[in-house]
Amino acid sequence: MARITVEDCQKRVDNRFLLVQMAIKRIHQYREGYEPLIESKNKEVVTALREIAAGKVLPEDLTYYVPIDEGAEEALDND
Repeated sequence: MARITVEDCQKRVDNRFLLVQMAIKRIHQYREGYEPLIESKNKEVVTALREIAAGKVLPEDLTYYVPIDEGAEEALDND
């Protein structure tokens, strides 16, 4: 399985501070009983970053969100 990086997530959310806030909020949701939106055997933080990079978790202010073309999205999944 490919490694996830902050740079992968920044392709979706172009603000590091917001990215960290989103990941923390998602981790809190896991601990409250929410199920992951993607299949992952990784720790909570890695799963949260994978969800952000996959576009499954969006920021509240969509001006920070950058949609990725379908072809580029498939390339991310194959990495």
